Amino acid sequence: MAEPKARRNAIATTRAQDFPEWYQLVVKGADLADTSPVRGCMIIRPWGMGIWERIQKGLDRRIQETGHENCYFPLLIPLSFFEKEAEHVEGFAKEMAVVTHHRLESRDGRLVPAGELDEPLVIRPTSETLVGEAFARWIGSYRDLPLKVNQWANVMRWEMRTRTFLRTSEFLWQEGHTAHASAEEAMEETRLMAGVYREFAEGVLGMPVVAGAKPAHERFPGAEETLCIEAMMQDGKALQAGTSHFLGQRFAKSAGIRFQTAEGGLEHAWTTSWGVSTRLIGGVVMTHGDDDGLRLPPRIAPSQIVVVPVVRGDEGSAAIDGHIESLERALRAASWDGEPVRARVDRRQMASADKKWDWVRKGAPLIVEIGARDAASGGVFWTRRDDGTKGTSTSVESFASAVPELLSSIQDVLLRQARERMEARTIVARTRDEVVDALSVEDASTRPFVRALWAPGAEGMAILDSVKASVRCLPDERRLDGGACALTGAAGAIEVILARSY
Repeated sequence: MAEPKARRNAIATTRAQDFPEWYQLVVKGADLADTSPVRGCMIIRPWGMGIWERIQKGLDRRIQETGHENCYFPLLIPLSFFEKEAEHVEGFAKEMAVVTHHRLESRDGRLVPAGELDEPLVIRPTSETLVGEAFARWIGSYRDLPLKVNQWANVMRWEMRTRTFLRTSEFLWQEGHTAHASAEEAMEETRLMAGVYREFAEGVLGMPVVAGAKPAHERFPGAEETLCIEAMMQDGKALQAGTSHFLGQRFAKSAGIRFQTAEGGLEHAWTTSWGVSTRLIGGVVMTHGDDDGLRLPPRIAPSQIVVVPVVRGDEGSAAIDGHIESLERALRAASWDGEPVRARVDRRQMASADKKWDWVRKGAPLIVEIGARDAASGGVFWTRRDDGTKGTSTSVESFASAVPELLSSIQDVLLRQARERMEARTIVARTRDEVVDALSVEDASTRPFVRALWAPGAEGMAILDSVKASVRCLPDERRLDGGACALTGAAGAIEVILARSY
């Protein structure tokens, strides 16, 4: 008896063979992004931008519902603004891109920089210093507080080693900035936005996370507290998916953000900042992708349903077109998750099989193939991208009515699979050998998150460095009793999540 043929995947390299190479091939095969002539930058293609727009729309609604207003701050920031905050600038100094000239002139047949600026300008790595200068002008009294703004913008950080979406020199993000009359109110804001990020990551992206606080050495430069969400990728590495920072009064003092209290005194405001970026798209790829490419949660899919006409020559083409038109009308009337269903018909002049596999690689949640038999019977043949389940509805109306349940199921399945994987691969280590052995695992399919007791110190950090791991967070949900550090035996240890990371 002949051996069955090995299944041929849509992505040339599997996750088990080479996870980093698989990731790059998925990004390319799904038409998410392309390389740029500028080293370390990326061109976000329409399908990738469509995903970002869905992320932006869903998160922006949540940001505004929590009392923030959108605004925009300039791309260029005077260097002197950073000099006011020594710890902050030290944290970003090596990543700053600096503009020193303001015009070009032709010299010996070449364009060269000519007019030198009186003061160098930094291309925005983050906007705390610029926002602080504006807040100092906008805030005069306790009546002006709290002041809560957000901007959607691009950022430049000169990265040495880049990877599309995960770490690029230029990326897109949102950054929120707030000022408050008390430390308690500012810390409440910090926790609020960390909670928004967690709910969004799990409920919209289908990406389960561990929420917690960063240890002191991992905090945002100049922050008194940094809260974060950490997601497990399929290779067991952690991805920092969002951060929220309590800045105390440090930035307010350097920028001169003061307000008159109700009692008539003057105080410095308490500030926060928080943000997520296009790195979330990379997280979605590595959380949900399989060996055929991307699998998209329906809530962020630019098209939730893609209809592929299966036409062989002129055989039944008119009937197929008419059937697809009926399907389009039915889907236009359908809704899910409070919005109209997003559907498209792929009418490109190419083989239907090639079109289908293109949408498999792009991760469209539901792929519908309409051929002559479907047109004749009035039925709809569909495939779920999450698990490959195939089904036939007896009519366009029955399919359209089934779409909400199908999309809900796909959204739930992706989250459940990712959550089960993270829970199964999160282990407890109580000794140095157990920690080192767990973090030394090279097999991407079994590499774990490690819960352990940890105490700050050079010896413990050296051990983590030796296995290329780090303290990801002090989890909100504690499962271990306090005691001695698993790495060094030092007293007063606290529970942490340890992992390799992006």
